[in-house]
Amino acid sequence: MHGVLLLDKPHGLSSNDALQKAKWLLRAEKAGHTGTLDPLATGVLPLCFGAATKFSQLHLDADKTYAAVAVLGVATTTGDAEGKVVAERPVPLLGAEDLAKLQHLFTGRLRQVPPMHSALKKDGKALYEYARAGQTVERQARDITVHALHLELTEHGERPALRFTAKVSKGTYIRTLGEDLGTAIGCGAHLASLRRIATGPFHESQCVTLAELEAMPEAEREAALLMPEALLGGHTPVTLGPEDAGRFLSGLRRRGSWPDTATAAVFGDEPHALLGTGHVKAGELIPGRLLSPIEIEQILRAREHATTP
Repeated sequence: MHGVLLLDKPHGLSSNDALQKAKWLLRAEKAGHTGTLDPLATGVLPLCFGAATKFSQLHLDADKTYAAVAVLGVATTTGDAEGKVVAERPVPLLGAEDLAKLQHLFTGRLRQVPPMHSALKKDGKALYEYARAGQTVERQARDITVHALHLELTEHGERPALRFTAKVSKGTYIRTLGEDLGTAIGCGAHLASLRRIATGPFHESQCVTLAELEAMPEAEREAALLMPEALLGGHTPVTLGPEDAGRFLSGLRRRGSWPDTATAAVFGDEPHALLGTGHVKAGELIPGRLLSPIEIEQILRAREHATTP
């Protein structure tokens, strides 16, 4: 079982629990994900199986897009609806000009302090472990980028709220962004809902739910997987003939007329199959992460099976 499943993670389930359920449904032996979503968050969670796990780390750096609702005037210990209320303040009247100023203020390169309720580690211990023990530790602000931000006023229950979509860089905490928006308004805020609608080239419209996966016949479940090279969309493709392909898979460098590139996706010519990744420097193709011959054979066999009536 080799490939990428674009899962629409349900509310209330951890990323690892979702991975284990999908792994069981697919009868997969080796599985991993490309970055976690909080249990309260839903949306795009790419899951990697078999040979695709070799490239899962590459996707951690991908930009993400989120849709969220922040309740204004109420701050909580965790920055979301799970925490205890620590402050309530009146919400000022906001107009289009105020939203435009906020949008400008929170777009571009920013510094963000990671929340205490996060999996980020300090001295070998996750921050949320300190938080659960009632401790607050010093955290260094980190550089993030908000590539695009759209804000609009709405309501959540009887309270005023801010609905926003944000395309952000790796390492951005949307709960913290929601809290910072509330602080800038002067009333505080916490997230009531959070959904990842895109990660890298993958969009929520491509995803399947666990319920949909469970309802599929086994053959359809396998067909729902994208090929491992789906994770290498930003790589420069390099194709090798049979002799060079065999040597490349043995870890040997190959020479050719390829332009320099830091990220190459390397394919065999006959048959066309992903061999692995590498980089090209001064006309020399240098191997990176490689598939094994057994993995390549299994992928080709699965592809042939999927195209055979």
